[in-house]
Amino acid sequence: MTASQLTLFNSLTRSLEPFTPGDGVTARVYSCGPTVYNFAHLGNLRAYVFTDTLRRTLAWKGYPVRHVINITDVGHLTSDADAGEDKMELAAAGLGKDIWEVAAFYTAAFKRNLADLNILDPSLWSVATDHIADMIAFAEKIAPAHCYEIESGLYFDVKTVPDYGLLARAVSDEGESRIDPVSGKRNPQDFAIWRKSPPGEQRQMEWDSPWGRGAPGWHLECSVMSLKYLGPEPFDIHTGGIDHREIHHPNEIAQNQAYCGCTTEQPGFTGARFWMHNNFLVDRGGKMSKSAGGFTTLQSLIDAGVHPLAYRLLCLSAHYRSELEFSADAVAAALTRLKRLVMTVGKLGVEDGDADPAYLACLDAALSDDLNTPMALVALDELLADKRLSPADRRATIAAFDTTLGLRLRDIARGELRIAPAEAALAPEAIEAQLDERQQARAAKDFARSDAIRDALIAAGVDVMDGDPLRWEWRVTLR
Repeated sequence: MTASQLTLFNSLTRSLEPFTPGDGVTARVYSCGPTVYNFAHLGNLRAYVFTDTLRRTLAWKGYPVRHVINITDVGHLTSDADAGEDKMELAAAGLGKDIWEVAAFYTAAFKRNLADLNILDPSLWSVATDHIADMIAFAEKIAPAHCYEIESGLYFDVKTVPDYGLLARAVSDEGESRIDPVSGKRNPQDFAIWRKSPPGEQRQMEWDSPWGRGAPGWHLECSVMSLKYLGPEPFDIHTGGIDHREIHHPNEIAQNQAYCGCTTEQPGFTGARFWMHNNFLVDRGGKMSKSAGGFTTLQSLIDAGVHPLAYRLLCLSAHYRSELEFSADAVAAALTRLKRLVMTVGKLGVEDGDADPAYLACLDAALSDDLNTPMALVALDELLADKRLSPADRRATIAAFDTTLGLRLRDIARGELRIAPAEAALAPEAIEAQLDERQQARAAKDFARSDAIRDALIAAGVDVMDGDPLRWEWRVTLR
């Protein structure tokens, strides 16, 4: 097979660029992780399907990958900039629980989500509160030339670094509207490096620092941990959702520039060579967001009878830089498509032959074209339908698609995709009993009874499939 050159879209330059690791060997990747104050919603999880596809593609291209995901358990306010309360403190107070307990619970839930989606664990989970000393040391280094202290804490002066906001292509009016005014700030875009605890107030998470007792700003942790674990800088790729492109990542870049000693007369360094962002998952009411309330979690899909890999397939069906519409119909279609793929692969038997070079080249070309997963899925469909290849050769070729797309087509049984909804009116055992009764009615030519059983099952959310060895499937009904 002739390998294609891997090209990736760099948000910093707004262009496709050929990628090879900076050191020529290992791809070093940092992904912004969750703030663990609540369950991740499906829009959050799209970012990790994208990042997992990137990681699998890098490995497919022959590069060892060092991948770091952070866990934000302090510092992220209810606005992405510098306003509101700390999300962790607010969640702990609302639940009446210890903040560390809240962080541990939602961290575990997030990791379960990734496992359910067949997302590979990173090389390192990096927790913000394990790096407070590192953050203070980083802030001490950049403070003299780039920061100033006001009553509420230590702030970064964005005018001291070159091209602030270049990643966002300028700080737009929309971006600035997300930054609430803070008394004493020199510039609207200036951001907190360290927040002092208000007088007379004790937070569950606070530490001593040269600027008073308090907590780090949200942006600081990612600069500190990415450079610590992926250096020597610059590392290769920084990923995140497109919403981070406007404020969070420009602030990271500013901190990185300050740390390396860049000034307004010395541009160039950003910390990472490539900045990559996935687009939003949108429902018909707008961008999916926890702040808007009513968000949909992966568990809510499972409770509706949807296997989580159907959501992974839905994400792969659109390019990561395109908006992806979420709806009950879209999820149902993805689940149906996944079942058909698994059923088709299952009919190929268990023996492996020789992987077909032409289809491997198609897969490689698709992934090398900025992770073009829709194109890869087209190649997969063509492979499964190609009767010129033996079943064993098709099965061997599918192994490469499984390795890169992560759909587990070779090792998951279709029966595993049949999940009873949490609020199902009938248990699987009851369904099997009714199907047995229906089969007896059909054998006795009591078609009225047979039809009545079928109609009752459909009303309970069960599709009856005559001639199928599994005999029935749950219908997807999302509210």
